[in-house]
Amino acid sequence: MTLTLLVGALFAAQLHLFVDDSEIQSLEGARLELHHPQPQETVLTFDKPWEGPVSAYHSVFKDGAKYRCYYRGLRDEKSPEVTCTAESSDGIHWTKPELGTYEVLGSKANNVVWTGDGTHNFAPFLDLNPAAKPDEKYKAVGGDPKLSGFSSPDGYHWKRVQDDPILTDGKFDSLNIAFWHPTHKRYECFLRDFKDGVRTVRMATSDDFIHWSVPVWFDFGATPAEHLYTNAIVPYFREPSIYLGFPKRFVPARTAVKDWEGGPGISDGVFMSSRDGVHWNRWREAFIRPGLDPNNWTERNMMTAWGLLELAPGEISLYYMENYRHPACRLRRATLRTDGFVSVNAGAKGGSVVTKPFAADGSRLVVNFATSAAGSLRCELQDADGRPIPGYELGACDELFGDDLERAVTWGGKSDLGALTGKTVRLKATLADADLYSFRLN
Repeated sequence: MTLTLLVGALFAAQLHLFVDDSEIQSLEGARLELHHPQPQETVLTFDKPWEGPVSAYHSVFKDGAKYRCYYRGLRDEKSPEVTCTAESSDGIHWTKPELGTYEVLGSKANNVVWTGDGTHNFAPFLDLNPAAKPDEKYKAVGGDPKLSGFSSPDGYHWKRVQDDPILTDGKFDSLNIAFWHPTHKRYECFLRDFKDGVRTVRMATSDDFIHWSVPVWFDFGATPAEHLYTNAIVPYFREPSIYLGFPKRFVPARTAVKDWEGGPGISDGVFMSSRDGVHWNRWREAFIRPGLDPNNWTERNMMTAWGLLELAPGEISLYYMENYRHPACRLRRATLRTDGFVSVNAGAKGGSVVTKPFAADGSRLVVNFATSAAGSLRCELQDADGRPIPGYELGACDELFGDDLERAVTWGGKSDLGALTGKTVRLKATLADADLYSFRLN
């Protein structure tokens, strides 16, 4: 893993995530460890006549009391492409509503919401812009070779926002993602393009969803270029100033199933993060592997859907596609602990992490951590120059052990940080057989 973004020395975000080393001053005997989502149940199979084994490009989001999923329905390359929707009250059990809007294969008894231009990669989102018009509560992008914008009052009935495309500088031939960023207060689009023959991503922004900036190429620092087929980028819902991305990595030169008659290449899912949407820290190690199922070792599998859901306390759900081009083509749910993408990890011999300075803007320090039965975590607060603050030294910290999403750190039985309010501090944490995922002051 390589640091690709040098940020300012002072961090004041409410939630501090160790998804990269942007906030880390030093590591000793410890390392950043990438964690992996745990596969759960199959939530959707694409078994309708207008869907089929080439269904793909899923977008998932919460909408009030229910959850919505959109995806491309496609039996084979000779069939018409359609945009389908599914709904759920819990994010696990999904239904396909019969909308009666479009006639497909001689019937309107289907879950199709769009059949026009842009169907190939239609990507809707709930528009969180407080100035959004009521009849444009939902928006979408789609199209190839140019990207068009769409709007809808109900998520079922769609129209173009204008006749002309909204973006033309890009390749656009897979799932392009757009959303309203709640912190930056603008629309952002993460689009597919090619650079030096390699699939990659660019970012464009807009105040009105109509006029867009010239797309900026992603900067991955020293991380070698790899084919990123999709990007699945979201602002993390617990800390929107941090972008998380879940690209499908495509390895076109490899073939794993020798008698496979489809296209070449194999795929897996990777993880990346950014503090500005342009400079990215991308892990070379896989986030989601194809696993034991041989049908996942054929081309264009393991595509992570756009959207993270919080379906249960302490747990994040994401979705990924399996068995592309196979009769069992499906969407599977997977789970991670809250903030559980990456941790500072140390083995039984122990290690430590020291953060860069941040503002002491809360009355107590809470940590998301896990230890073994014999493991431990202790914390020290230092001043901006790295000197231990009296009363908050490592030696005064009460030992933490267990597994908790929000455990208050105490020194001599006390957690109050009131005396430090407004000051700039650092955190030093010592770990033994333990993981530290995140921390915050509240």
